[in-house]
Amino acid sequence: MIKLNLLLLAALIGSAMLLVNTSYEGRRLFAALDRAKTERNQLDIEFKRLDAERQAQATHLRVEKVAREKLQMRTATPAVTQYVADPAAATAVASGVAR
Repeated sequence: MIKLNLLLLAALIGSAMLLVNTSYEGRRLFAALDRAKTERNQLDIEFKRLDAERQAQATHLRVEKVAREKLQMRTATPAVTQYVADPAAATAVASGVAR
């Protein structure tokens, strides 16, 4: 009878230790999940901020301003436009032959 009691006591202690370990692991995993959700929220906020900043940087007026100031570009006018004529294409059009 004492051997059976000792065996049951050992099983009870083992079961209790397994329960404590499982509870600890569950809490640890829940804390990791909570940290991951917090990080996801922070990354989502950062993404939205960067997306809004990108949209603000890509406005037509800003692109035109940067093109004028940094790249020294100007709008095309007929005075600065040069047209290139292709003599072969002109003769093909005149004779009615399509390329």
